[in-house]
Amino acid sequence: MAVIPDVAGRLSSSGVEVVVQEGAGVAAHFPDAAYVDKGATLRAGAGEALAGADLVAKVQAPTPDEVALMPEGATVVSFLQPASQLDTVRALVQRKATAFSLDLLPRISRAQSMDALSSQATVSGYLSALAAAERLPKFFPMFMTAAGTVPPAKVLVLGAGVAGLQAIATARRLGAQVRAYDVRAAAKEEVQSLGAAFVELGLETQEGSGGYAREQSEEFLARQRELIGNEVAASDVVITTAAVPGRKAPILVTTAMVEGMAEGSVIVDMAADGGGNCELSEPGKDIEYHGVLVCGLTNPPSAMPTHASFLYSRNVANFLALVVVDGELRPDFDDEIVAGSCVVRAGEVVHRPTAELIAGAAAGKEGAQ
Repeated sequence: MAVIPDVAGRLSSSGVEVVVQEGAGVAAHFPDAAYVDKGATLRAGAGEALAGADLVAKVQAPTPDEVALMPEGATVVSFLQPASQLDTVRALVQRKATAFSLDLLPRISRAQSMDALSSQATVSGYLSALAAAERLPKFFPMFMTAAGTVPPAKVLVLGAGVAGLQAIATARRLGAQVRAYDVRAAAKEEVQSLGAAFVELGLETQEGSGGYAREQSEEFLARQRELIGNEVAASDVVITTAAVPGRKAPILVTTAMVEGMAEGSVIVDMAADGGGNCELSEPGKDIEYHGVLVCGLTNPPSAMPTHASFLYSRNVANFLALVVVDGELRPDFDDEIVAGSCVVRAGEVVHRPTAELIAGAAAGKEGAQ
């Protein structure tokens, strides 16, 4: 849910008229009455809720059909991966809309309170460890019993960004023995601070801007897969977290690696929505191969909607503080956060990579005619 009742109350108090579609928060356990108590107005359906809206706050990007229901010139704030949602971008252009994507927030300290990718990655990392523990036919913690000692499960986390670190912390709380790998040298200290061991492969660091990993070449990925195979084979659980917004996720775990794992082992692929870090992953499915269970997680935050909404709603509210002033929509495009997250402005595509994709697609269509 993009706006929970408490945030709706804050917006109402600041002079913003808040309209909520009936039942929109029910799945996240925010009843309609809670919104009314905070000063929001309920509307029966999407069409009624969107009619007359100056600004629309959503979780997922609107579909082209939803954009068609919005008033001309409306502003949208949501997750939007323009490279894979060009039809939505085109629909926004036709409506002369303005669209901000929280996927594109600049990686600066001032934007941290608006960083919805990180807040949702926290939820996803937590859930990935629980999903692994639920599926593994072994205990996570060590047990010393009269019948003998049960050793702790061995968990390998590939990727130590926000999601990976939360997966590490949760697996450690559950008592597992955890190892982790990341292409960024800076991640080593963070991994060790959580009580996990850092896997050293002897490869060059792949540090990108803002402390994030940069996209790796196929040559680097091939060498990485070659070296990580032994770590995968020695693990009871492998959790993969490498996702590249708007692009296919890199393959980290090959079919051959899965074949080298012991029966009963589990792989939890958090990048299944983006193509998967495991060759065998299928979004939303558990696939058994050679006795190994491969879980393709899809939209993990939706499995914990209350706290996922709690965090996301505050990210949205903090971003809205930059574009809504004294109850009026007045985005400051001189602000690097506002400008950097804008995909479409008054019907013009201002995000250069997206503009190039649309121009390329149009040129290809003309060439085919």
